[in-house]
Amino acid sequence: MSHHIDMEDHNDAEPVLLSKHAKNLLRFLNLLPARMASHDSTRSTIVFFAVCGLDVLNSLHLVPPQMRQDIIDWIYGGLVVPRDHEKNCGGFMGCRAMVPKSEDAEILECMRKYQWGHLAMTYTSLAVLVTLGDDLSRLDRKSIVAGVAAVQKPEGSFSACIDGSEDDMRFVYCAATICYMLDYWGDVDKETMFQFITRSLRYDYGFSQELEGEAHGGTTFCALAALHLSGQLHRLDATTVERMKRWLVFRQMDGFQGRPNKPVDTCYSFWIGASLCILDGFELTDYARNREFILSTQDKLIGGFAKWPQASPDPFHTYLGLCGLAFTGEPGLSPVNPSLNMSMAAYAHLQHLHEQWRSADGRGNEDLSHNDGKPHETQGEC
Repeated sequence: MSHHIDMEDHNDAEPVLLSKHAKNLLRFLNLLPARMASHDSTRSTIVFFAVCGLDVLNSLHLVPPQMRQDIIDWIYGGLVVPRDHEKNCGGFMGCRAMVPKSEDAEILECMRKYQWGHLAMTYTSLAVLVTLGDDLSRLDRKSIVAGVAAVQKPEGSFSACIDGSEDDMRFVYCAATICYMLDYWGDVDKETMFQFITRSLRYDYGFSQELEGEAHGGTTFCALAALHLSGQLHRLDATTVERMKRWLVFRQMDGFQGRPNKPVDTCYSFWIGASLCILDGFELTDYARNREFILSTQDKLIGGFAKWPQASPDPFHTYLGLCGLAFTGEPGLSPVNPSLNMSMAAYAHLQHLHEQWRSADGRGNEDLSHNDGKPHETQGEC
């Protein structure tokens, strides 16, 4: 039977080095190692892992007030607001390479053609702003959601951006998180999104990245979270849900794997764990064995978690490893909202913003489950 970890009953259990993990993540907000140069175009995702990881560690106080404001301002520096004659390309960019420091109008206009929002970068940027307590008042929410609707494909999936990108379940998830966080769905077609998701359900009851693909743990999370955030999870019948739980539970070896016959990996403690939380099935897992695997990837010298034991830690696996531990009630960690992949404290701030927006719109604080994709508050919590 699964159980929450009680450190008093497990005196011989390896401790989670909370302070070292916090210092490790804080480093990534100050300096990136040369080996991460190839990630420059997705820098906002690194900020997401670091900031949200510190939040889960209850260590956001380590970020000084001025640095916190600098991060917020840097995030807003990547905001794209389309002009009247331009395509619907609102959202956030992942880095500032397309924002030259120049006063030359011709150069600025030329670079403008390459500035557009990216769904993954928009999701992570919004999550960072919410986690840092920003009120999102600098955003044109409708413009951003118009940019989301503009990249939706006829079959219901989404491209990452307006030009030249893949379209698959990852961006379905990002689209759902953006619309949910902004409390506005605009012209996003939730019905075709639902049809794309359900057509991606494979014979073994995991979800594939795209139609006719192989079921995958990360993709299954994206599908289930998108259904939850869009208020459509209830459309899955009970038999299908139970078979999904079975597929997910069978991904546990000690830690979790992403696909059958693949090695376990720290990040799947989140992808699989969060999926089971959304389906109210996380208690079916073996908490202790999962914890043991995650801690086998813990770097005792510099902090952080790695993909596998003896591998180098990175902010991606560090953050998702911490979330996986948070689902088991690990002491010292903040509870995590599985669908949005942020702390429950950040989620509470987001709910407060939603209440303010609805009041300003004259909508009050009514439950918008049926017309605005607002999931019931009790769903999807571990």
